[in-house]
Amino acid sequence: MRLKALASVLLSATLITQLSACGTLFYPERRGQISGEIDPGVAILNGMGLLFYIIPGLIAFAVDFATGAIYFPDERYTLAPERLNQAVDAEGQVDPLKLKAILQQDLGLQLPLEQARQLSHPPAEQLALLGLPARG
Repeated sequence: MRLKALASVLLSATLITQLSACGTLFYPERRGQISGEIDPGVAILNGMGLLFYIIPGLIAFAVDFATGAIYFPDERYTLAPERLNQAVDAEGQVDPLKLKAILQQDLGLQLPLEQARQLSHPPAEQLALLGLPARG
């Protein structure tokens, strides 16, 4: 009876790890990307899922492509949230001049933010208005 329980636990653990996508598990910060260069490490791990179990491997690829976790992050336009939080005041309003300075200093981008205004919609609605998928 004990051997049967152990086999059930091992089989369940194996199926759970195979049903979950590698990129989504290992790199949750990558979710929400639309396109980019595919990370070969994540693709190989998902491919190993195809070798052992066809359906979970396909699900892993589908989840990683759907969430964008299979793509390398685009380092040219990536800033840490802590760095961007420096442009937000105590009331939660973004200071366009501080944001412009941060973008200029860290990314070398000169954006005309003097006349920018903060949208009052929740973040998911803002992304929908721009035609972008919301991050999960």
